[in-house]
Amino acid sequence: MSEQASAKKASVDPKLLEILVCPLSKGPLRYDKEAQELVSEQAQLAYPIRDGIPIMLVDEARPLDGKAKPAPKSE
Repeated sequence: MSEQASAKKASVDPKLLEILVCPLSKGPLRYDKEAQELVSEQAQLAYPIRDGIPIMLVDEARPLDGKAKPAPKSE
């Protein structure tokens, strides 16, 4: 892995990670540094981190168990 890619992985603000919660379950998130994801065990979703920015959208999340993504709540 290049130094630039390693720097991007290390660039997530720890203070930000402390305050973020899953937008679906409102539960805590676990930071997976290798996969560059924030994992919600309650919702069984992994939210990607791109260029140090967590993408906290259910539509962008990856299901942990390989099943289809949960349907977004309609208003």
